[in-house]
Amino acid sequence: MSVAEMNKAEIIKANARGAADTGSPEVQVALLTARINELTPHFKQHAKDHHGRRGLLKMVNRRKRLLAYLKDKDADRYTALIQKLGLRK
Repeated sequence: MSVAEMNKAEIIKANARGAADTGSPEVQVALLTARINELTPHFKQHAKDHHGRRGLLKMVNRRKRLLAYLKDKDADRYTALIQKLGLRK
């Protein structure tokens, strides 16, 4: 399961800092959030999918590290991003 290409392009466009930006922390966090939100219902239905859950936890921890990096670099961008994506601190 992955974020559809059309949806991925929209997410990148909505969170990019510039025209050709695809790797900024904001874009990476937004893409990870979309993948996490897409996978969460799967685990409500398939509670014993432990291999998939491990991948989900890796994504959550990667997002957590990117957010910590962004918070240290620029707190204003961090605050704007978590408000935009609806994440909690």
